[in-house]
Amino acid sequence: MANGQWYPPEWPARIRALASGELTPATPRRAATVMLLRDEPGGTGLRVHMLRRRASMAFAGGAYAYPGGGVDPRDEGPVRWAGPSPASWGERLGVSPAEAQAVVCAAVRETFEEAGVLLAGPGPDSVVADTTGEAWAADRAALEAHELSFADFLDRRGLVLRSDLLGAWARWITPEFEPRRYDTWFFAAVLPAGQVTVETSGEADRTEWARPADAAARYDRGELLMMPPTIATLRALLPYASAEAALAGAAEQDLTPVVAEAELRGEEVVLTWPGHQEFTKHVPTGPRIPRQGQQA
Repeated sequence: MANGQWYPPEWPARIRALASGELTPATPRRAATVMLLRDEPGGTGLRVHMLRRRASMAFAGGAYAYPGGGVDPRDEGPVRWAGPSPASWGERLGVSPAEAQAVVCAAVRETFEEAGVLLAGPGPDSVVADTTGEAWAADRAALEAHELSFADFLDRRGLVLRSDLLGAWARWITPEFEPRRYDTWFFAAVLPAGQVTVETSGEADRTEWARPADAAARYDRGELLMMPPTIATLRALLPYASAEAALAGAAEQDLTPVVAEAELRGEEVVLTWPGHQEFTKHVPTGPRIPRQGQQA
């Protein structure tokens, strides 16, 4: 394969099973992921924080991605909040206010768990300046182990979630033939002043701050493995000269869900992602098994 598009070897069989009606699609789980941005010193452009998922991971092992994860149902309850309201976010994300709140909470919580960066502060106009140290690490571990809810974490720390520090960027839904499916909202956020990323997650074996153009070129050369939504959102960052410009540009991004479609055309299954032609795949259907009394 010329580029680094993630394409598991079991996909053709699953695609054929879906096309023939033998596969029942799983219900997608809501999730959120964050493109954490910062400006390169000296004004040489923006960088995005990326992590490489461990090869042992059941889903997208070895692929580069952004910090993110599934929604915690507890995040629909009362939470200390600043910025656009859950109702406003619901209009932007196309879900109910409670669901939107949970998705935004997932974005902030997962960024803290996996990158050590916290989009929260003591008040609506402030943000935590330092999240390093043993106490913060203990909180991250408790959150990741689901021993501590995000609302309780904010209460204990006397913090409010800063929803205004996020910009909704895209929405992708895992193809119907995947056994693990996610309905994932992608967000953009700028690294808060004073904070640094730390390698905290057991799900990643490498992290880096990458120039979008460089990472895309490495993908094109087959050096970096990425899922379609990752490389698509990475390419969407290319026009922006700074992290703040990209965050402002989030308001213009289309949140229409992107989900792969598998269609049987003659002797092959054609896999497409609407609006993203570069990911189109043509999968042979394989030898046809004749019915009794028929010739192959």
